[in-house]
Amino acid sequence: MVKLNKIYTRTGDDGTTGLVDGSRLPKNAARMAAIGDVDEANSAIGVAIQALGDHPVTTHLTRIQNELFDLGADLATPGDDFAPSEMTLRMVASQVDRLEEGIDALNAELDPLTSFILPGGPAASLQLARAIVRRAERAAVAIADPVNPIVLTYLNRLSDFLFVACRAVNKTGGGDVLWVPGATR
Repeated sequence: MVKLNKIYTRTGDDGTTGLVDGSRLPKNAARMAAIGDVDEANSAIGVAIQALGDHPVTTHLTRIQNELFDLGADLATPGDDFAPSEMTLRMVASQVDRLEEGIDALNAELDPLTSFILPGGPAASLQLARAIVRRAERAAVAIADPVNPIVLTYLNRLSDFLFVACRAVNKTGGGDVLWVPGATR
């Protein structure tokens, strides 16, 4: 259980931040960039939840927000032992499996794609979250030290989930905004 009595510690005033194992990294390190991008993605998902209201996809998104905190904790735990334990929070395959089940369930209700989709419609906030998740994935790949492979798989699948969720949301609100190649020539 997390218990924070004091929000500021002054330990980061020198431009470093602490990891789960007690080590410190510069705040501009690749690992910290990935953690920050995951945090930004989680915030964007929160904005999307607010915008969508009681749409059925928000149940998935709320679970995903919690899983992104797990993912951030995994990234903040350096080392090459990716087995979860009582003291070490690691992402696990069942979290990816749930994303895939969600993708399959949502996609089963959608027509096949006939064009690329522009980020718009009622799902525009989800499209922004999807793009931020893609950045978080790139940042996680850029970490030179070992990263839990399930973290990379989860981020990749999460962007897929968000894309399909965008289509599901747009279906209930008028349909996808389709790209028309060369339309403004």
